[in-house]
Amino acid sequence: MAQISKDMIIADILEVDRGVVPFLLNAGMHCVGCPSAQGETLEEAVALHGADVDALVSSINEYLAGKSA
Repeated sequence: MAQISKDMIIADILEVDRGVVPFLLNAGMHCVGCPSAQGETLEEAVALHGADVDALVSSINEYLAGKSA
């Protein structure tokens, strides 16, 4: 089962599963296609947008777990 962590680069997270895009957008991160996504960790991006990184990671990992079940 694929999982993500808050220290992963956003671009790497998108490679795991493009289905995570809505989770990122809902957290206020509309930069999924911008150059920052190529070198910024999820934790760094979330800090700029004021979201809860642990809750976001949990939601994404629940989604990924559901896909493999």
